[in-house]
Amino acid sequence: MRNIEGGLYLVVDPMPGLNEVLPKVKAALEGGVDVIQLWDHWSSAQDHERFVLEICRVAHDHHVPVIVHQQWKWLKTLPLDGVHFDSIPEDLEQIKKEFDKPFLVGLTCGNDEDKIEWAIENKIDYISFCSMFSSPTSNSCELVNPEIVRKTRAQTKIPIYVAGGITLRNASSLLDLGINGMAIVSGIMKAEDPKFAAYQFKQRILRVSQSGSPIKSKN
Repeated sequence: MRNIEGGLYLVVDPMPGLNEVLPKVKAALEGGVDVIQLWDHWSSAQDHERFVLEICRVAHDHHVPVIVHQQWKWLKTLPLDGVHFDSIPEDLEQIKKEFDKPFLVGLTCGNDEDKIEWAIENKIDYISFCSMFSSPTSNSCELVNPEIVRKTRAQTKIPIYVAGGITLRNASSLLDLGINGMAIVSGIMKAEDPKFAAYQFKQRILRVSQSGSPIKSKN
């Protein structure tokens, strides 16, 4: 199983279609992406199986795990590495029993301490805090109190990601929270040069690892 330890986490919106998205994902992978999540945002006519297969193919060539948002049943038939939940799943242990292989589990926690407690107790693979800043792609998330992130870091060694409205300008302000990585959407996928944008975000993250932060990365 491909592990998640930290670094650059790319959230991919599949709605624009494979022909538009795939070249950008390939470029971002070359720029240093460590994890890919496929956002649960599909058109009714989309061939999600082909989309997932193609994203997994290019990501796995770079030894990068692919996480699906919400649709955990897809792990049964597609080469996905894990699932990301927005809410606490009703019975994670029962879900795991439906599979003959281990898979990665992530959860968006926000300011909800019950979610954080559940994530720690269940020893999931990573926690995400959204939204650190307001943005068009994170308008469904409340703004996170940075102190919640610091408090969580003191409670667990589970990898912690921050997400929502992160740009190259404000990324540095997050680096003292004890995070392991950053999740980026439009900052990479809407960039003129996704490879260079991914590289720039990766360099922001690597600055923390050089200064003794828990952030880790494959590169």
